[in-house]
Amino acid sequence: MTTQRIGIVFYGATGELAARQHLPALTAIRDEGGLPLADGTKLIPDVVLVGRDPAKLEVVSATTGFIRRTTDLDAALASTSETVFFDAAPSGLRVDAVTRAIAAHKHVYCEKPVAGTVKAAIALQTAANAAGIMAGTVQDKLFLPGFEALLGLRRSGFFGQILELRLEMGRWIFDGFEQNGQRPSWNYRKADGGGLILDMFPHWRYMIDALAGPMHAVTATHRTHIPRRRDERGADYDVDVEDSVFAQFELDGGAIASVNSSWCTRARREFAIQIQIDGTEGSAVAGPFACWKQAKSEAPGGPIASAVPSSASFFDGWTAVPVNRTPTNSYRAGWELFLRHVAEDGPMPYTLLQGAKGVQLAELAYLSARERRWVDIPTLKA
Repeated sequence: MTTQRIGIVFYGATGELAARQHLPALTAIRDEGGLPLADGTKLIPDVVLVGRDPAKLEVVSATTGFIRRTTDLDAALASTSETVFFDAAPSGLRVDAVTRAIAAHKHVYCEKPVAGTVKAAIALQTAANAAGIMAGTVQDKLFLPGFEALLGLRRSGFFGQILELRLEMGRWIFDGFEQNGQRPSWNYRKADGGGLILDMFPHWRYMIDALAGPMHAVTATHRTHIPRRRDERGADYDVDVEDSVFAQFELDGGAIASVNSSWCTRARREFAIQIQIDGTEGSAVAGPFACWKQAKSEAPGGPIASAVPSSASFFDGWTAVPVNRTPTNSYRAGWELFLRHVAEDGPMPYTLLQGAKGVQLAELAYLSARERRWVDIPTLKA
């Protein structure tokens, strides 16, 4: 068996997302003997961990077995033995880091949002094109088995004409005073790239585009429900970004998507993210790991009597859609796609331009909220 090393500069290696998702994905590929390529070669990821805290880097190194680490990003980028740059650092640092990586002629894979503005996002794509490097962004949610099943129903024509999509996302994030917050404090500071719209609307863009149709307009309003929090070091700070957003989108064919996103809600449903699609021929509901469908012939009949108790349940009459029951790291799926893109010029639909579309949606949602109106979403081109 032939193996081939691929060097990866991993920026933001001490962060939560790196620890929970990206590094486990890369260690699994390594520990399983590498990523199989079309010619039979196995591609072995060899990671340089880059972060700002040497002590934290040492812990991550011990946990992952990736022994190379540094606090000097420029030195890591200067190494000719590294092929790929990956960025999972706080969002506010992304444009500068990715720009430096492109200048160092590294292939770039990065977390979302790819930038804080559409102008900056398009500039990154333009720079990558000019440098002749390959570039992509993390768009992980559609690799989850429940949403994969939902996408399969859409592609099969199960829904008929899609009428409506409803998406609920959120949970309660503690403010840090009585219990530690479950999200990094930078998420609540505008200067660091925080804000729920900039964080989550890039996801909603690629998910809704794929599951129900392209977006043409947005209206949104947002709130800061918890105005003061306590950070990881025990220091109190003012929140200057939104923690709850309520939005609607107009889609192809006249369908409407209604999306509620909140870090100030106590969920009572199967999953933190749950999507329902209703169409003329059937409906389906999915979370990350399960999906249920109901054809129009299976919809409950009988009189509408909401004030009278009924023995029937609206959970009846739904059929589970088969999903992949093997534990899935959706981030690994993205990594495998990008590594094959670099190693053998495989397809990579999740380009920086696709990432820019997510930033565009966030930017226009903020505009809608400021001006309290519907805003059209123009076609975005590099």
